[in-house]
Amino acid sequence: MRASANDLQHPALYIPLVPPSESSSINPFRVVMRHRNFRIFLIGQTLSLVGTWMQMMAQGWLALELTNSAFLVGLVATATSIPILLFTMPAGVLVDRSDKLRLVRIAQGAYLLEATALWALVATHRITIGSLLGLALLSGLIASIEIPARQSLFIDLVGRDDLPDAIALNSSGFNLARVVGPGIAAVVIARLGIAWCFFLNSVSFVAVLVGLFLITLPPHLPVSGRARPWIGVQQALRYMRDTPRVRALMIMVTVYSILGVPVLALMPVVARDMFQLGAAGYGLLLSFLGIGGLAGALSLAAVGYRVSRTRLLIVASMIWPALLILFSFTRVPWVGYTLLLGIGCTMILNGAIANGLLQQIVPDALRGRMMAAYGLVVVGLAQVVGAFSAGTFADLIGVRATIAGAAAAMLLYGVWAFFRPPELRALESAYERELPVL
Repeated sequence: MRASANDLQHPALYIPLVPPSESSSINPFRVVMRHRNFRIFLIGQTLSLVGTWMQMMAQGWLALELTNSAFLVGLVATATSIPILLFTMPAGVLVDRSDKLRLVRIAQGAYLLEATALWALVATHRITIGSLLGLALLSGLIASIEIPARQSLFIDLVGRDDLPDAIALNSSGFNLARVVGPGIAAVVIARLGIAWCFFLNSVSFVAVLVGLFLITLPPHLPVSGRARPWIGVQQALRYMRDTPRVRALMIMVTVYSILGVPVLALMPVVARDMFQLGAAGYGLLLSFLGIGGLAGALSLAAVGYRVSRTRLLIVASMIWPALLILFSFTRVPWVGYTLLLGIGCTMILNGAIANGLLQQIVPDALRGRMMAAYGLVVVGLAQVVGAFSAGTFADLIGVRATIAGAAAAMLLYGVWAFFRPPELRALESAYERELPVL
């Protein structure tokens, strides 16, 4: 395999896309056993995410108690993502030029302060919908830097060969926390009150900070010849525009994130209005979604490259909206719990495979900016457009019709995107040859 002379004019932005060597082991935790830094990171991150899911559940339920409005529940979820939509691309330029580990440490410390402030306001009965929205905006501002820094840190923790499996295992930690966190939160709300969910979340950030300070990486080498931030953003946008596979992948991620998010953003309303459940039932819905996601993430890490990831992506992307449509017609809680297992599994397969494919394709020099673009889509646009629209439509036409309509649109798009244009079906061939990236 050879690169053209034109390609080699940009050596820092040119990488060979060759599949990692396959291991005979089907142990999904082989990457954890192999890399000390990633092992420390994953343990601390998972413990912290348990607290984060407790806060997310409590925050949604608190917004519903304060306002009794599906629209405002969606608005609280949206407020977290507005700063991500506005600032994460310039933040990606900062990530590409800075010590990623140091940025993640600072961001996690800021999360600790934000969670502590939320706990204090709720515990002293001074919380209002305005202050809840304000702290959600602050959380989003922190996330606009933390998300691209953390995502682009993975390659430093495990190397390129183990990157897809590390992403899958990180998703498993996320979903384990989704299983455990809401269940703990439901018990805490019932026995101690909702304020203690926010307190326990603030304590959980200590775990991830301890882990981050135990990680040791080579000294950061500053980037020379720094251009203005906007030039860096333009480079990333031009790369996405001119690289067909990346462009197709990002459009797919955008559509699925925006249309798939209503069931998550409206889960407090789903629990109360669709199934007549309280806070405990709401926690169970999130937990079953997390169990499905955990199963999907661990399965993906276990199979490695034995199964075509593009084919898995297509299958998951077809089944996910179909299950959402079935879920929207369900009236029996245990049927809803069962469907959420499949929804969680296919949702995580879609997201983890797309993230892994994207990180295998993008060059290191643009990694922070591309992960910023990914975060802008899956968190920023998904919440600002998806969650806000979901809350609006749920107030107008009801939560069932909102979920069913979004899922039907997602399914129609998926049928077109995966079976008509060639770019998404050809993603797997990106591992078989070298490609110029600019």
